Amino acid sequence: MRLTVIGTGYVGAVHAACMAELGHEVLGVDIEADRIGALAAGRPPFYEPGLSALLQGGVDSGRLHFTTSIGEAARFADTHFVCVGTPQRANSGAADLRYVDAAVDGLAPYLRDGGHGPVLVVGKSTVPVGTSERLGQRLRIVAPDADVAWNPEFLREGRAVADTLRPERIVAGVTTGGAEARLRRIYGPMLASGTPFIVTDPATAELVKLASNSFLATKISFINAMAEICDVTGADVLTLAEAMGADSRIGPGFLAPGLCFGGSCLPKDIRALTARAEELKAGGSVALLREVDEINRRQRRRVVELARRLVGGTLGDRDVAVLGAAFKPLSDDVRDSPALAVAEAVRLRGARVRVHDPEAVDNARAAHPDLLYALDVAKACEGADVVLHLTEWPQYREIDPVALARSVRTPALVDARNSLDAVAWRSAGWTVLAPGRPQLG
Repeated sequence: MRLTVIGTGYVGAVHAACMAELGHEVLGVDIEADRIGALAAGRPPFYEPGLSALLQGGVDSGRLHFTTSIGEAARFADTHFVCVGTPQRANSGAADLRYVDAAVDGLAPYLRDGGHGPVLVVGKSTVPVGTSERLGQRLRIVAPDADVAWNPEFLREGRAVADTLRPERIVAGVTTGGAEARLRRIYGPMLASGTPFIVTDPATAELVKLASNSFLATKISFINAMAEICDVTGADVLTLAEAMGADSRIGPGFLAPGLCFGGSCLPKDIRALTARAEELKAGGSVALLREVDEINRRQRRRVVELARRLVGGTLGDRDVAVLGAAFKPLSDDVRDSPALAVAEAVRLRGARVRVHDPEAVDNARAAHPDLLYALDVAKACEGADVVLHLTEWPQYREIDPVALARSVRTPALVDARNSLDAVAWRSAGWTVLAPGRPQLG
């Protein structure tokens, strides 16, 4: 089939490359010429494991193309995936839909004269419930046979290629049998391998992504709330999480205590769901999400406090090494990064902060130019009064604490992700503090 993907950011670039991998002819569309140029040359504009080879393969096969022309996209296919961003509004928690609206409004005039088969616009962007219906009404003014469906993405940064090609489920929010049939054809190889295909109305499909992310955020914040209790009782949050996760009704996933969550999805999505519920006069139904958000924010302040304790009560004029800048490992994404939030908070308290990250240094420097950066761990930690482990990259678990102790001024570590071998670090002479594990101090 011929498909277009409107918006070639994180979701769009991955979706376009994966659809070409499935054998479809795909045209990616974006207004950023530099981005389109890089993609057309087979170069992804961000770090995502496995994407580079997939993208290059699609371009080399002739199945994957890119353009800045929405008119060309309208002529290329009658199925259009909308994958543009929906960031949080600057003045509220609600989702900013200007890019979704612009994508549909930009496409619509080229459909005015007909000459196409039935047009299907498939939303993959994360949007408030009711968006599909509103966009369908606008689109059908100029293209009466146009249909809008919603097909939310469930990608995890660092695992996006696998999540697209081997998804746990595909959700199709449709109003017509024709839309359902077309989506079944597009995703045919996945359905043939047994991937569940959940057909529902568009409103439910819009809601499922926000509800899923809000549930995951709640689980993460809950174990971090328990970590706060562990700090004042002497209990060990890692053992607590292990015991809780052994209950099949709970499970171990997302019970990782530490610096909590960030990125472009979970914080934004819980706020967007809360805002939309309030617009619908149902704010009480998601009141707990406000506390989930507050617990998440509080973890950043708690890590700063642990750092302050380790350097004797004041961060002023101290040298602080930060391991990690991306909001999660296997990504160079620094949007709402807890690691950078902590690094900046420490800097504002008078410390000299040097940051290391395997992939995200360039993006971090652009977002936080007042911080210092290093391209290797030893350089980042040279002369440090305290080391803060803030993003759980696998490389950091391979650090030799004995060797690193020779680089620092004081062997003091805050393991804000609770993922390093505290016994090994303490045996090497380090003082170790971690959220929810007061006995380490």
